[in-house]
Amino acid sequence: MQNLQHPAASAQPLPTTTTPADLLSEAQMLVASAWSTLLSEAVTKPGLILQAYNAFHSYSVGNQLLAIVQLGARGIPPAPINTYPGWLSKGRQVKKGEKALVLCQPISFKDKADPDQRHLGFMYKARWFALSQTEGEDMPPIQIPEWSKLDALFELDVEQVPFELSDGNVQGYARSREVAINPLAQLPHKTLFHELGHVVLGHTAEMEFADTEATPRNLREVEAESVALLCCESLGLDGAEYARGYIQNWLQGEVIPDESARRIFRATDRILKAGAPVAAEGN
Repeated sequence: MQNLQHPAASAQPLPTTTTPADLLSEAQMLVASAWSTLLSEAVTKPGLILQAYNAFHSYSVGNQLLAIVQLGARGIPPAPINTYPGWLSKGRQVKKGEKALVLCQPISFKDKADPDQRHLGFMYKARWFALSQTEGEDMPPIQIPEWSKLDALFELDVEQVPFELSDGNVQGYARSREVAINPLAQLPHKTLFHELGHVVLGHTAEMEFADTEATPRNLREVEAESVALLCCESLGLDGAEYARGYIQNWLQGEVIPDESARRIFRATDRILKAGAPVAAEGN
């Protein structure tokens, strides 16, 4: 397995003369080269995702990881983050000299060839500060919305259907936009996240997936199991260790490609937010 250091431990502290351009450059280099590394950290470091989700649950998984890595590099404990205007609206002022965190924001831009057409892109901006970088009125405890399976299935347009296979080793399967979970599955919620991962990742658009102990260790299976790991870890549910062992075993001598890591993060975002809608202040 690739020997990876924790990003918070390996990143260099920002110099006191850091400029916005320096911040953007550092974050861009981190994200451009490290989606696969960050995913590997989530696999090899139990609790990292739960810690990030508890502090930044209204943000995307990618921005959660980006925030916790930057805070770790500066020795700042995970805590709620907000923009300068956002903290002012909550009665708090950013302390003098504090450096903003850089996150990724979606932007809309015009097509140069066709000004009537618009495209969605992403931009890194230094706009966010953690709670400990501010002072002012006390903040209420963080309220993390409860994840609902029924809400998630509805929002994702996925139907859970009765389990029809006779093979008791099959934990679950996915067909088109349907998922089925064995009533005797050892970890039914993890299996549900795995099968939802297949659907959201687009794996079921062409074929059916039935998951047994003998399922080939191909990239699709690792992508779906990574989604299950991230979902279980984010919500503090059992099953993360089982998924972690499976993925770590597969990763021996292999690395999940960055594009797959991005797909895994996007799918996880969709599943978590479909079952637990949050306020629109995050990204």
